[in-house]
Amino acid sequence: MSSSKLIAVVGGSGSGKSWIAGRVGEWTGQDVAHLCQDDFYQDLSHLPEAERALVNFDDPAAIDWERLREILDALQRGEVAEIPVYDFATHTRLPVGRPFPPAEVVVLDGLWLLHHEWLREKFSLSVFVDCPEEKRLRRRIARDVLERGRTEESVRRQFADHVQPMHAKFVEPQRQWATICVSSPLTEKEHADLVSACSASSENK
Repeated sequence: MSSSKLIAVVGGSGSGKSWIAGRVGEWTGQDVAHLCQDDFYQDLSHLPEAERALVNFDDPAAIDWERLREILDALQRGEVAEIPVYDFATHTRLPVGRPFPPAEVVVLDGLWLLHHEWLREKFSLSVFVDCPEEKRLRRRIARDVLERGRTEESVRRQFADHVQPMHAKFVEPQRQWATICVSSPLTEKEHADLVSACSASSENK
């Protein structure tokens, strides 16, 4: 298998990154796989359960960057990688990962994919998704209550204490490194521009 080309979709929590990442295959007509930065949260099984929830999960330090680097290197060599499986209810990593075969294009979505220079250099295209704070909070509540076993109160508290301050500190500055910036929901022109950019990027390195 030839090397996978990498595309990054970056933005705040609840900004619509996954929606965009999930449609690159439709737009390009290529073999596209989707990888999420959230799979790479540090395993906190070594901490007492009461202490795990106190960790700031909206700081880039919460991510196992070396594991992500190893997996991206493997995909770029055309190898099958093993992706960690993270349990958001317990903040721990399951003992067995899941196989992730290389594809023509691998789209990653995450909060801080442009934070590190070594990672920025791996992407043939990077997209920054802008979305108002109120809309991001509504989407975050809907996701975390349904998918991650959280209460609305805990989601709102975390958003105010950690998510939004860290958004301003670490997420928002990444605009400067993005190839293209779009809003959520996409305007008609942004949609057309993004489809064109994804198609061009997936064809050329």
